[in-house]
This record gives sequence, structure tokens and C-alpha cells, in this order.
Amino acid sequence: MSITLLIVIVTCVVSFMAFSNQKYIDDLIFYPPAITNRKQWYRFFSCGLIHADFAHLAFNMYAFYTFGEYVEDAFNNIFGLSTGRILYLFLYVSALMVCLLPTYFKNKDNYSYRSLGASGAVSAIVFASILLMPTSEIGLIFIPFLRLPAFIFGVIYLIITAWLDRRGAGRINHSAHLYGSLYGIVFLIIACKLLSHYPVVDEFIFFVRSYFQF
Repeated sequence: MSITLLIVIVTCVVSFMAFSNQKYIDDLIFYPPAITNRKQWYRFFSCGLIHADFAHLAFNMYAFYTFGEYVEDAFNNIFGLSTGRILYLFLYVSALMVCLLPTYFKNKDNYSYRSLGASGAVSAIVFASILLMPTSEIGLIFIPFLRLPAFIFGVIYLIITAWLDRRGAGRINHSAHLYGSLYGIVFLIIACKLLSHYPVVDEFIFFVRSYFQF
């Protein structure tokens, strides 16, 4: 069983349990004051196992599975099977925390703030795939006819997400999406530099340049 599928299964099981049990949500949700005052650091990670509703869960797990299977295979090819699987798992799990650090420092004493979902970690996986496969096409579920090269989609996504985060739009944690995306890119670049001979940045540039050559 792939790491991707295992994460999807565990996340779905815990999320479904939490849908009908408010105590699960209260115990697992990202709640900054509980981290600040009660040192419940596990909430950085446990909040990625629960979701607001079925649509939230389905969207995150669909995106994660779609991109995650490719990224996991790429990690296995670049770093070797054992190291690749460990690095891939570490990327996902660490992204759950890293993407929420700016949110935590901003709201560490905010007793009305709560957040849940795996979107930040999913964003890290999506952007790792964009770095690996920049000219593949990415479309939106609700606008299937609009498909863009991954690197162009990524730039647009980062700009819009940064703008929404600055604006504080809605109840979505745009900061987690933004920093999760950036973390996925940085993690892969550093991992390739330290643990393999794969020139991921050079390959990215090569594919982007090739895209514009007619």
C-alpha cells in the first residue's frame, strides 16, 4: 500500500468519526491557546485528520491522492524506495506543522480562533508536484475546461492566496495554503541537494523554457 493511500484512509476514518463526535473535534482541532497554555503541540498535526464536512474532506483527499501518488513515485525514483518513502511521509507530516506556524504566532492568545483540515499539507504536495512536473496541465474541478500549465497555475495560485491572506477573506486559512505551498517547494529543493544528484531546479527551468519554445 502506498503512503498516499494510507494517509487518505487514516484521514477519512478519523474525519468520519469526528463528524458525529464533537469531543473528537475539540480534542484534535488546531486551537492556538491550547498550544500556548497547555503545551498541546500535537494539535499542529491532529487538526489535519479532521475536516469541517464531507465536501471539505473529499476535496482535500481527492487533490492529495491525485498529486500524491505521482510525488510519492517521484520521491522513490529520486531518493530510492526506502529513503523516498520516509522523505515523502516526513514532507506531508512536517508540512502540517510548518504551514500553521505563522497562524500560531498570530493567534497564540486568540481564544476565538480554531482551524482544521489538511489543506496546508496537501498544498505542499501539490507544489512539490509542480516543481517536478511544471508543464503538466492542472484544471479546476468546477471549471474542467480551463486547464493551465502547472507552473502558471502555481504562480496564479500563490498570488491569489497571498492576496486573500492579506485581506483576511472568509473563514479559510489562506496562510496555511500559502506557507504549505512554499514549504513543499523548499523541502524538495533541499532534499534533492542533500540526498540525491537530481538537479530539480535545473530540470524545472529546462521544462519551463521548453514550453515557450515553438
